[in-house]
Amino acid sequence: MIHVNAERLWSTLEMMAQIGGTPAGGVTRLALSEEDRIARNLLRDWAREAGFTCDIDSMGNMFIRRAGKNPELAPVLTGSHVDTQPLGGNYDGIYGVLAGLELLRTLNDHHVETERDVVLVNWTNEEGARFAPAMLASGVWAGQLTEAFAYARMDSKRVTVREALEAIGYRGDIPARAFPVHACYELHIEQGPILEDEALDIGLVRAAMGQRWFTLTLDGFAAHAGTTPMHSRRDALTAFAELALKVETIGYRHAPDGRATIGMAQVTPNSRNVVPSRVVCSVEFRHPSQEALEAMEAALHKVAESLSLRGVAAAVERIFDYAPIAFDAECLARTEKAVAELGYSSKPMVSGAGHDTCYISKIAPASMIFIPCVKGISHNEAERILPEWSEKGANVLLHSVLSAAQER
Repeated sequence: MIHVNAERLWSTLEMMAQIGGTPAGGVTRLALSEEDRIARNLLRDWAREAGFTCDIDSMGNMFIRRAGKNPELAPVLTGSHVDTQPLGGNYDGIYGVLAGLELLRTLNDHHVETERDVVLVNWTNEEGARFAPAMLASGVWAGQLTEAFAYARMDSKRVTVREALEAIGYRGDIPARAFPVHACYELHIEQGPILEDEALDIGLVRAAMGQRWFTLTLDGFAAHAGTTPMHSRRDALTAFAELALKVETIGYRHAPDGRATIGMAQVTPNSRNVVPSRVVCSVEFRHPSQEALEAMEAALHKVAESLSLRGVAAAVERIFDYAPIAFDAECLARTEKAVAELGYSSKPMVSGAGHDTCYISKIAPASMIFIPCVKGISHNEAERILPEWSEKGANVLLHSVLSAAQER
């Protein structure tokens, strides 16, 4: 049974972590930034040096292909993303990309000829940190979002996705449109504490939570902080404080699976001696049940309406929505078999995070593989994995993909 070159994989991870590396040991490599361009170029160069082709589509998605015996058969797809959160970690996304590169190199090392092509993909703007929503380019490729919508998304400096793609030279000529896929696998760090706490090697990801993102605008009235009596105020910030606590309550009400988060807030005029007139904030809900997501959104609207008692108007805009995902049973079965043959420990899991494979699963058989991360920390400079975890996950990915790629 062949195994990946663990040292080579770890070396590529360390080299990639230097691109956008931060003093605290993390990385900032936002989508379509200069750091992203450098990382993409390095990935492309590694692929070409190993003899693989690399195609770029109109959303900047990179498709690195190792040819099989029969190009008419639908390929097996694997991969993740190179972009990160600001002050993010060294393994979220990029581990799945570089483990995919390592499996292709391993097949070369052992002169393995597959029936089907194996394609490694780097999806553009998975994180949604620079351009919202997340999983933008995989959403376009899978037909869930339009390219026109994606191109028009703007960052905080009003740079559009199209402009950013052109600026780094990654707006390709190939249309961002799905081709037939026999099976798709994404390897990822868990981003939670369960596998490490239970001393398990592998998470067999059978499903992913649905998500809904909202932008809320709370409009009060700006007033002098010294001359305006408390009873006369229409304070958007105190209304926001009430909103934040009630959003937290919605999350607890749908425990243990529910998640409710406010991660962004902008206060206007943001002056020390002015009663705030406006707050614009994010609200995000996650749950594996569609019915629960509906209930959480209905509760949010009720909370927004209740803020009128403070003289504050609250507008709710849903900006992102995808339903809970059930991954493919046959894809999972191949991974279970690989885990058993490798002698690793595992358990079925549900992903609380969104991933590009959630979109791909809508058009092709797909599933995910998790490895532990230290203390479950992710989206943080302190994000860490151990080399042995990296190796085991890559071996499971290798044999999951190889099994599918040998099918006629």
